[in-house]
Amino acid sequence: MGSTGAASHTSPGARQKSLRELLALASPLRSGDVLAGVAARSEEERVAAQMALAEVPLTRFLNECVVPYEDDEVTRLIIDTHDAGAFAPVRSLTVGELRDWLLTDAADTDALAALAPGLTPEMAAAAAKLMRVQDLILVASKCRVVTRFRDTIGLPGRFSVRLQPNHPTDDLKGIAASTLDGLCYGCGDAVIGINPATDSVDNIVRLLRMLDDIIQRHAIPTQSCVLTHVTTAMEAIRRGAPVDLCFQSIAGTERANASFGISLDLLAEAHEATLALHRGTLGDNVMYFETGQGSALSAGAHHGVDQQTLEARAYAVARRFRPLLVNTVVGFIGPEYLYNGKQITRAGLEDHCCGKLLGLPMGVDICYTNHAEADQDDMDALLTLLAAAGCNFVMGIPGADDIMLNYQSTSFHDAAYARKLLGLAPAPEFEAWLKARGILDASGDLLPVAPDHGLLAIPDQLAAHDQE
Repeated sequence: MGSTGAASHTSPGARQKSLRELLALASPLRSGDVLAGVAARSEEERVAAQMALAEVPLTRFLNECVVPYEDDEVTRLIIDTHDAGAFAPVRSLTVGELRDWLLTDAADTDALAALAPGLTPEMAAAAAKLMRVQDLILVASKCRVVTRFRDTIGLPGRFSVRLQPNHPTDDLKGIAASTLDGLCYGCGDAVIGINPATDSVDNIVRLLRMLDDIIQRHAIPTQSCVLTHVTTAMEAIRRGAPVDLCFQSIAGTERANASFGISLDLLAEAHEATLALHRGTLGDNVMYFETGQGSALSAGAHHGVDQQTLEARAYAVARRFRPLLVNTVVGFIGPEYLYNGKQITRAGLEDHCCGKLLGLPMGVDICYTNHAEADQDDMDALLTLLAAAGCNFVMGIPGADDIMLNYQSTSFHDAAYARKLLGLAPAPEFEAWLKARGILDASGDLLPVAPDHGLLAIPDQLAAHDQE
């Protein structure tokens, strides 16, 4: 791993530029950094910055903040919770040496898990900027982050799916039909999660009760989530709603999080309120976070920092609350931030790798908007690469077309493809349930589901729910 003193590694070019500048200039091209005015102006400038960044000692990241400590609670969280003991084995390394070590056999699953609390998001982001696509895949594949609520997510050889049964009018029968369809494809072990079209507390409670009815009626070892704001979720909890997971979108700066209406203190309050329900049967990982490159820039809260580094900083917020799931919605914000399939692919693999290095249970919404220069072939390629990289979960959406959010993602049969191709299985408890219900055979292959299968009967009480 090298024992040379940190100061001797630092080139004049690395010393002359701030970390914020170096990280931005070293980033592979993406439209968001160009929009922000922080991107390299040429490939030559980008390569020169990568070479300079490779020589930066990791200890510099503990002494130079890309967003000022006194101005930003996310920076304070990163610095104040840094684990010096976990960092000790790599303390003498430069960014380039860290990247090289991550690719060695010595950086195995146990070593990476032990290192995670010692890495800052900026260190992980910097190493990722020096990696090729195959490096991002290999490093991530060695990271295993296992979480539990009613089933176990992230074990080796497992590949989970968030079943996303969104509906443009929150029609309960439509949502139930999509949910049951997805279950018949073996989807839903990560979570059955609805993005509500209407964010009123009454509607959220109605959706939560319907999902809980389905899970309880069929004894499904999974969890539900309605992706509403944490304040709405807490009000639903106060009204006695069956909240399994508490959701929130998060970002990498205090100002960006303020644009979402949140702070670290508010997230802590929501975490405690959800924990207090004690609804998990196997574990108490109760938070579900979503992120995405470009969110801080879109909020005018990026502080001149590149979007990949800011994305990694969002993971510091996430790991503070021990989430069950973290999902980077990689192409959702639009081509202003990730212009085409190539940029979306690179960003998805970066996010997944950095999140795993920082100890998070990473999933990826492999997606794009209809005005991006991307198509479903790009998503097929990224899905395959992420499944090989050990991604904890992806999305399962009817026909890969979310008719409420109006974007393209991955479908129920896309998840079945990835599992079949790479010999992956659902979460073990969920897999046992699928086999007991005749949805998978003994070898784990999908079986035809007869029209009279009990799972396909939409409960009569949904009509009563609709009238509430």
